[in-house]
Amino acid sequence: MPEFNSERHSQLITEHWKVLHEPKSLLSTIMLSIPLMVINLFITMVIVSLFVPISPSIFGIHQSSILLNINFGAILVLIVLVIIHELLHLVFIPGFRRSDKTYLGITYFGGFVYSEEKIAKMRYICITIAPFVIISVLLPILLGSLSLLTPYLMFLIFLNSMASSVDILTLILILYQVPSDSYITVNGMRSYWK
Repeated sequence: MPEFNSERHSQLITEHWKVLHEPKSLLSTIMLSIPLMVINLFITMVIVSLFVPISPSIFGIHQSSILLNINFGAILVLIVLVIIHELLHLVFIPGFRRSDKTYLGITYFGGFVYSEEKIAKMRYICITIAPFVIISVLLPILLGSLSLLTPYLMFLIFLNSMASSVDILTLILILYQVPSDSYITVNGMRSYWK
């Protein structure tokens, strides 16, 4: 993830950009988003339960044992899920293919999309919530209506739902702090609006 640039910060402040009040570290962001993980998971489980019954046993959890199957294929699918999640953020960024200020990356904590482009608030909201809405809301509705919701797909959908909690925290911060006709940009872990 690109580092904070103090020169860019000074330039943004000079141009009357305001700093968004948000957690200062990745750890505090994750800690603050834990309640949102639970809420996201609940929303997605309600959607899935409209099509198939959900019980611990379909995920290998029984009264006296837990069956956990981890193989290379499962790890690869998780990596693909992270990439798809981040690509969904990326494709909603206007002109991302031509931008020299937009990046896609993977760290030990997961993937990220980073753009220093100046993006309208409503577009930024779409960018922020796209993976949650597409993978954890619309996809289970589509798969459920086609009777294609398998336990493994449900697990991936639930995992994406929980992983989207940081995105939902970002959404909440933007909704409460940024006026509707504003633009948003970033500098390292800091976000700005004007």
